[in-house]
Amino acid sequence: MINFLVSRLISAIIVIFGVSVLVFLLIHMVPGDPVEVMLGETSLAADREALRHALGLDLPIHIQLWSYLSGLLRFDLGISLYSRQPISELLLERIPATLMLALAGLLIAMLIAFPLGIIAALRKDTAVDSGAMVFAMLGISIPNFWMGPILIMVFSLWLGWLPVSGKTGIASLVLPALTLGTAMAAILSRMVRMTLLEQLGEDYVRTARAKGLPWSTIVIKHAMKNAMLPVITLLGLQLGALLAGAVITEIVFSWPGIGQLIIESIHRRDYPVVQACVLLISLVYVMVNTLTDLCYAWFDPRIRLSEK
Repeated sequence: MINFLVSRLISAIIVIFGVSVLVFLLIHMVPGDPVEVMLGETSLAADREALRHALGLDLPIHIQLWSYLSGLLRFDLGISLYSRQPISELLLERIPATLMLALAGLLIAMLIAFPLGIIAALRKDTAVDSGAMVFAMLGISIPNFWMGPILIMVFSLWLGWLPVSGKTGIASLVLPALTLGTAMAAILSRMVRMTLLEQLGEDYVRTARAKGLPWSTIVIKHAMKNAMLPVITLLGLQLGALLAGAVITEIVFSWPGIGQLIIESIHRRDYPVVQACVLLISLVYVMVNTLTDLCYAWFDPRIRLSEK
């Protein structure tokens, strides 16, 4: 298990380094000048050059890259070009909101997907199974930027049950979390159904039934445990996608998280903040996938033994 852990950590470090360099280069290729955004197009050329020199934007790209990477090694994300505030402080202000939204979306997805997938597998080729798969197809097909406004119209404008936008309490979390969670629940429920059906057809299930074990014990204790391996992989991948989807959802609901900070920083051409936000999302994505690999290896010893 230690060898497996070390190999995954080395892979994660390489991926994070590659993402850091790629994000830096791509952002600096985006058209637009942050100095013009800050001073306006009518500002004097001398003033623009003075500010560009003060911010270090007149340096060659490889020197800026080296300064950026050396700062990362010291855990220094730099200063915002727009607000002149340390980027670490900006992120610490926004991370709790995004984390709350992502965890709420994940919880809703699991509460919907697992019962739905299990019931669909146990009632294969019935109306319940068909209804569950129709829900799954709708959840996959409807994008967040369409689902969000629909939920706002129904539950906020028509019924008046929930706030339209902002972060004012638990009630304001419901609609954004539903927007994120339903799409993930649709994919997850299909995976739960498929893997559970495969396990229910195995010989050990027939043997357990022949021994007289309760059907609920066979499904929950035995079949679901073996069916969890691909589900865990999907959960890890979808959690990263959840963070990416949170960018759109936060804009729709004016949720003050990392996603909204990214969009604001793109409009202002605030390169260091955009780099830090994308790097943070990538880091979380890599960490979640590494933890997924570790959980997979814990559930299936053959995986970690293959690393020796």
